[in-house]
Amino acid sequence: MTYEELKAKMDDCHYIYDETLATVLFVALQLGRPLLIEGAAGVGKTEVAKVMAAALGRDLVRLQCYEGLDESKALYEWNYQKQLLSIQVNMNNQDKDSLTKSLFSDEYLLERPLLQSIRSEKPVVLLIDEIDKADEEFEAFLLELLSEMQVTIPEIGTVKAKSIPFVVLTSNRARPLSEALRRRCAYLYIEYPDMEKELAILRAKLPHVDDRLCAQVALAVQKLRANDVILKKPSIAETLDWAAALDALGIRELTPDALRQTAGFVLKNNEDLDAMDLDGEEPHQHTCTCGGSCGGHHHG
Repeated sequence: MTYEELKAKMDDCHYIYDETLATVLFVALQLGRPLLIEGAAGVGKTEVAKVMAAALGRDLVRLQCYEGLDESKALYEWNYQKQLLSIQVNMNNQDKDSLTKSLFSDEYLLERPLLQSIRSEKPVVLLIDEIDKADEEFEAFLLELLSEMQVTIPEIGTVKAKSIPFVVLTSNRARPLSEALRRRCAYLYIEYPDMEKELAILRAKLPHVDDRLCAQVALAVQKLRANDVILKKPSIAETLDWAAALDALGIRELTPDALRQTAGFVLKNNEDLDAMDLDGEEPHQHTCTCGGSCGGHHHG
């Protein structure tokens, strides 16, 4: 796939991107390098993997990371119930060594996302989502897969990849990632979209929504994110939800009443709702913690 073909495929997915993002995706794909994407929650890191799966015509295999994640949930697990049943059926028909060996074969192996992705006959897109939530031990365990495209199963040995997945790792930077992991990956940092990009996303994803309303929503979200009082900054998904909610109600103007009715689609905790309510203004007139001395401009 050429660079222009990749961009055309992403255009077909109605995905809004810049040249830097497209270039990094293309080069990482060409070199077979994993891609580490960092950024705040809600900037669209996971969406990159979804779009690449659609653009490449591949299945998306997702591993959601969390504290305590281990090999049995990420790589493989043995089907203990099936093994036990086999022991009961065959204990008198096979010698002990043969029976034991047969229990640790493909027939009893349960693939988890990592093993599934490298044993797939056709290449997939492997999304390792929020790697920063997993323990450092799990991060270290990943290094063999990321560098050699193989994994080691003690009972079987080394399993080499049948196909090379396009690997996307995302991180919200909840903890620092190791240099060893970073060295193995191409790197991309994604920020919240600016006003122009946010409006382009709204137009691409919700083409039926009134353009003037989209512009008001995009500007309002920009102001909410710039306000230091707002703890949980609205994600791109919440921007889309908000515009869709307003449209579903037949609202064509983002008035204070419309804002109060639909604020729960863009702000997702009580403190932020209270902060906006105390302000008593539309988000695009939202005052900031500097007491208004900035004249309403964005904070850097």
